[in-house]
Amino acid sequence: MTTTVAAPAASAETAPAKGGRGRMMGIAVLLLALLGGGAWFFVLKPSGESGPKPGEVVSLEAIQVNLAGGHYLRLGMALQLTDSAHKVEGSKALDSAITVFSGLPVGEVNKPEVRETLRKQLVDRLHERYHGDVMEVYFTEYVTQ
Repeated sequence: MTTTVAAPAASAETAPAKGGRGRMMGIAVLLLALLGGGAWFFVLKPSGESGPKPGEVVSLEAIQVNLAGGHYLRLGMALQLTDSAHKVEGSKALDSAITVFSGLPVGEVNKPEVRETLRKQLVDRLHERYHGDVMEVYFTEYVTQ
């Protein structure tokens, strides 16, 4: 009935060795994470300059577009071109504006959120028709009657 105390002493000696190895592994993982983050930040991080740069702004003559119910919209606009755009002719933009705005009710056209939706539709249409040379459309006149 004698018991030996030597076995617990051996496990106590190996416990610090496991804790030291685990701590070293934790430090190694932390260092790898820091190195990976630093590499991403300095080497792989996107620069943010992926889109076209703005170029010339071309103003077009104001036009009158027929709305529903005998009303009309006097619309003036300017086109923000890209810096690589060639000289653009405004007839495609005016035709697109007529297509987007014609026949709409005057009450809808006057709502700011609808006007912004219509602007986005016009920009998308001009982006296609001018093959990416038009970045934005600015309304310089917007009068309904």
